[in-house]
This record gives sequence, C-alpha cells and structure tokens, in this order.
Amino acid sequence: MAKEPARIISAQSILEQFETLQDPRSDVNRVHPLGDIIVISIMAVIAGADGPKAIGTWAMSNQAWLQDRLELPGGIPSHDTIGRVLMALKPAAFQKCFEQWIASLLAKHPELDWDILAVDGKALRRSHDAKSSLGPLFLVSAWAVRRGVSLGQLATAEKSNEITAIPNLLGNLDLEGSIVTIDAAGCQKSIAEKIIAGKGDYVLALKGNQGNLHQAVIDYVIKHMENDFAEIPCRQHAELCKGHGRADELSYYQLPVPKALPGLDQWKGLRTLGVAIRQSESAKKSTTEVRYYISSLRLSVKKFAACVRGHWGIENTLHWCLNVTFREDENIEPSCRPCMLAE
Repeated sequence: MAKEPARIISAQSILEQFETLQDPRSDVNRVHPLGDIIVISIMAVIAGADGPKAIGTWAMSNQAWLQDRLELPGGIPSHDTIGRVLMALKPAAFQKCFEQWIASLLAKHPELDWDILAVDGKALRRSHDAKSSLGPLFLVSAWAVRRGVSLGQLATAEKSNEITAIPNLLGNLDLEGSIVTIDAAGCQKSIAEKIIAGKGDYVLALKGNQGNLHQAVIDYVIKHMENDFAEIPCRQHAELCKGHGRADELSYYQLPVPKALPGLDQWKGLRTLGVAIRQSESAKKSTTEVRYYISSLRLSVKKFAACVRGHWGIENTLHWCLNVTFREDENIEPSCRPCMLAE
C-alpha cells in the first residue's frame, strides 16, 4: 500500500482558504486581523491546545515563528481576545472554510489511486441534560483512514437520525477515488446510490436492519462455504495480529453477488459480498465474530480487507482522539461551557 507523501502545513494555506470567512467584529478598534487569529488557533490545536488559554500560551511560545508568517500588527492576541473571536464565529461558515483547507491538503497524489473514507456515528455519552429531559448528542464523522484526518462531522439529536445525517455529510465531500465504509446503521439504498453518484465505491456492513437481504447473504455464504467455495469464484485472505495480550486471527472472503440475490436491482453498483471473521484468543477467553458486507468493489480481497480493518481502526484513532484529547465524553453543565471556552 502506497503511503501518502509528506505534506507541509503552511500558514499561507490556511489564510488562503479562510479569506472568505466573515469577521464578526466591528471595524472600530479592531487590532488583530481575523486571519492571524484563525492561523494561531488551528496551529495551536494541532499542537495539542484544548482551549483559548492554551492557544494563547502556544502563540506566545512560538512568537518568533509566527511573526515571520503573519501580520500581527498588535502583537500576539491575548487568550481572552482569541476566545471572544472564536465564540462569535458562525460554526457552519467556519466548517466550510476548514473543509476547503483540509481538501487542499488532501489533493489526490499520483501514488494513491484509492483512499478509504470511514463514516461512523458516536454518542457523546455524558452530553445529556437530565434536568431538561435532553438525551446525549450524536456525532457522525468522516475519517480518511490512510491519511489520518477527519474530513467532516455533523451532529444529530438522536442515533436514528444518522440515516439522514450521513447523506448530508457525504454531500460535502469529494468521494471520487474513495471507498466509503459505513456500519449497519448506514446500510441504506439511498446512501449507496449517493456514493456511486459521487464516483466512489462502498463497503457497507450488513445486519438485521436489512432482514431479507441479511439472511439471504448468510444462507448463500454458508451454502458455498460448506464445500469450500468449489462452485463459485471466491477470494480469500488471512491475517494474524498480536498485541495487548491478545491474538486475533482474521479471515476475509469476497465473492461475486449472485443474480438471484433479493433486491439486487435496488442497490446501485452492488457487485460483491464480503465476510470478515475475527477469532480472538486471550488468557481469559476466546471469541469469534462474523460480519457480512455488501460492496460495489470488484473482486480484490486485500482491498476489501483493508477497508474492513480501516473501519475497525476508527475506534482507536478518531474516537480515541475525540474522547481523550478533546474530552468529548466529559459531562459539562451548560452553565459552565462559556467559562470553559474562555479559560
């Protein structure tokens, strides 16, 4: 698998993509250009800053570097100024500019002929407000697996709303040359059609929410697995992973979709079925997990395996970062949030 060539993140690239962002401040007594504050904030967060106070500290520590790249007519802005400006920005407008900047960094490179785009939902477990009878917030994120960066994120009021949020999120992304992987909640005909319309491919996990199709795939795979797929073409691949006191044996199977599969004509671009079997051994227990998939991919079991493995890895990359670095699962009272942002 080709590795993404190293890219240099420059202050100028941020300024170029955020030049259309409207400054919410009055022209009177405006000392610090909006572009300077945006560049400082983004660079600081990439370096690990988790709030305006930390952003200000990072900026003071890197003052010489910033002075060579930004205007800074009023010097380094204080953390209070940074906090006020960030809170006044329109989130949707900022996100649009940020996505444009990310897209400029992730421009396709000749060495990469395909990418994996994992779309997954996550509940902010402690974001509920019991006093107001409000449940937790759900986020749907798009994660570029091979590049290690989040391309977009949408919030929904309930987990069931993922079905409507996913198409909206995909509509903001360039899917051409990407393989979109989604868990069973997003295994929907309309989502598959949108991915194909965007010139991408899909690998969708299949569970009971697609009752007849799910059972038909299980029956078909088991029938041919019993005679070692002697009657149909099938690609197989195996991997062994060890770590953290556990050994995982991963077996992948990929086979063409049978013409008699129920509802085949309703799934745009559907070409292959996939099976992933994970057998885990540890000192305490042994487990076996079997997952079924439908896909628009042609027969290429190693590519299918990379997609499944990449989607599993989102828990250890994006979700871990959101939970630990950005503390998404912490329970913060609504009345305390402005105070936290101004720290």
